Formats: sequence, C-alpha cells, structure tokens
Amino acid sequence: MDGMIDNISADSKMATTDMSTTLNSTYHSTPPPMMKKYLFLPMMFPGQYSVPINGYISPILVFLTIINNTLVCVVLLKRHMRSPTNVLLAAMAISDMLTGVFPVPIFIYFFGTERFREIVPYEWCYAYKYLSEYIPIIFHTASIWLTMALAIQRYIYVCHSFRARTWCTIPNVIRGTVVIYLIAILSQLCRFFEEEITPVALPSELHLNQTVIGCEFGHRKWVVGKLDIYYNIYFGFRVIFIHLVPCISLVVMNALLIYAMRCAQRRRMQLLRQNKKSESKKLKDSNCTTLMLVAVVGLFLLVEFPLGILMIIMIVENTFGVSIIERETMNILSLMSNFFILLSYPLNFFIYCGMSKQFRETFKRLFTGGQVQLDRDYSQYMTLPTENGRTAVTGDETAL
Repeated sequence: MDGMIDNISADSKMATTDMSTTLNSTYHSTPPPMMKKYLFLPMMFPGQYSVPINGYISPILVFLTIINNTLVCVVLLKRHMRSPTNVLLAAMAISDMLTGVFPVPIFIYFFGTERFREIVPYEWCYAYKYLSEYIPIIFHTASIWLTMALAIQRYIYVCHSFRARTWCTIPNVIRGTVVIYLIAILSQLCRFFEEEITPVALPSELHLNQTVIGCEFGHRKWVVGKLDIYYNIYFGFRVIFIHLVPCISLVVMNALLIYAMRCAQRRRMQLLRQNKKSESKKLKDSNCTTLMLVAVVGLFLLVEFPLGILMIIMIVENTFGVSIIERETMNILSLMSNFFILLSYPLNFFIYCGMSKQFRETFKRLFTGGQVQLDRDYSQYMTLPTENGRTAVTGDETAL
C-alpha cells in the first residue's frame, strides 16, 4: 500500500496516477506543465496481472488482514497484555488494516469487472484518487514510522534498559502514535488540493458510438508554473523520510538487536553456570520477545525495500531524463511490489502465534474462556543486558 508517468494514447486518451506508495498505485512520470489528463486504468496497469491481483486476490487478502489484525488488536489490548511494545504493535496492525481496506471498493468496482477497460466515469474520479492513492498513503506512511518507533523502543529496552522505565511508557507511546499520524496526514495534505477535476465527454472504450463523461485533470493555479519544484520537494521528502531513512535505520537497529541477543545469550550461559536460573529465564524471555520483533521488522524490510528501490529509480529517470527500466516492466514490478506489501499484512498474526507463548495462550482463551495464567515476575518486569554488562530490571510489560 509512488510514480508519475502520464502517456498519451493513440486516440489522445491519457492515463494518470500519482507517484505514491499505495497498494494499487503504479509508477508514472511527471506530466508536462498544463497537460490535460484523463483517467484510463489500462494505461496505468498491466491488465493481465492487475485484474487478477487487484480484482480478485487483493480483496481476499484484505479480508484476511481484517480478521487477523482485528484478532491481534483484541489480544494485544487485553488488560494483562497491555504494554508499550504491544500498544505499538496494535497501532501497526490498525494502520496496515486501513491501508488495505480503503482501496477495496476500487479493486472490486473496477478491477473485478469489465469497468477496468472503460474510462473512469466522473462520479468515481474523486473516489478513485482518495480511496486508492491519498488516504492509503497516509496509513502506509504511519505504518512505516510506527515500525521504526517499535525498533527504536526495543533498542532502548535492550541496550539502554535503565532509561526504558521513563522513556518507554504507554502514555508516551500513545502520544508518539498521535504525532506520527498527524505528521503522516500533513505530509500528504497537499495532494488533496494539487489538482482540479472537471467532467469531459469522451468516446467509450467498450461501446461503439457511445460517450462517457470522464475526468479531466488539471493542476491548480498554485501548482502551475512550479511543477518541477513542487514534485522535487514532495517526492524527495518521500524518498528520504518515508523510504530511505526508515529502511536504513531499521537495518542498523535490527543488526544491533541481533548483536545484543547474542551478547544476552552468552550472559545467560554465564548465569546458568552460576546456577541463577531465575535471571537466566528472564533473559531468555527477553531474547524471545526481541527475536519476534526482529522477525516483524525483517518482514517489513523484505517487502518495503523493493518498492523503495523502484521509487529511487523513477526519481532518477525523471530528474535526469534517462531510461533505466522500460515502462511496462516498471508497471509490473510496481504492481508486484505493492502486492507483496499487501500479502505481508496478515502474516504478523502468524509470527506472534508462532513465537509468543503468551500471545497463543491469550488467543486460545478468547474462544475457550477462563483466565490466562501469568507469571507476573516475567510478564511485568524482566532483566535485560545493559551496555556495561550489568543486569537491570525494566518495566517493559512484555506480555508477548
């Protein structure tokens, strides 16, 4: 759940889309100033792939995402499961779910029917733009930054555990989540006002001698004459702060967490030799939680990196006027990258189930009833290795 190439077809119908990382958008180049644009989906999406993927497979994946992520939120927000880490995981689940939910009407109405091969009617133009591009980008951006916040929080727990009690608290996580959503909205706010849409009569693509009232796009006055500056600032911001910086930061923090886990494992072996089984178990629990979050971040990087690379390639092509990848190939790669992002959304549920006994037990109790037996010593407080080799007790209520 970003590109900009608008080409003119033989009969002067032009397709348009935004250079935006959504689950269904594709990459296109910046249109020339004052060029008029018409919304015709086959010019943007390779039909042999986009129709089955967006029209049939994606709605099913979104349905699974709704079920899985709803269950994730219900489990993680149970009273005994609430912790700063779990609140962030729940916020990520909600963001991923909403990123997929909003484009579903477009998936079904256009890609799931013959309407895909017809010019988009005027009454659907705003809905198409908002539901498939602008709004999903907001939630996807928030999801990226929440993932980075999760990695930072876990790094503090593991490597600076004495500070975790004051820095990593549920109120701070909630405040940080609100700030992330506000910034994500502000980062996309200009997109809602950059174009104006007017109705225009166009020959139908499906029915001979019939006309369709389609959409004619034009840039608003505050954009006209500043297109290069506007797009360079917007897409430069997206590449740096929504793709490059988060992905590089997550790679570095994942590496640090893996190194910290190895150090903790050596520390655990020392504790076992000293017959300190209680502290050794706490370190094991801490490592299990860290490993699970490393897996979550690793899955995120696996599906986000290709889309980030495609974004950078498109910016290089548009900025320097060179051709690196053919347009059709780029459209297919973009479609597949977006599809794999959508495919990853319901998978976190299985990571939690497979790597967290506490999550499994709580999930099972949703259907069987009864109280989950908690080891409060381990669920409310746990010992973590610190940078000076000592052991510290933190308030990371790592119910996972």
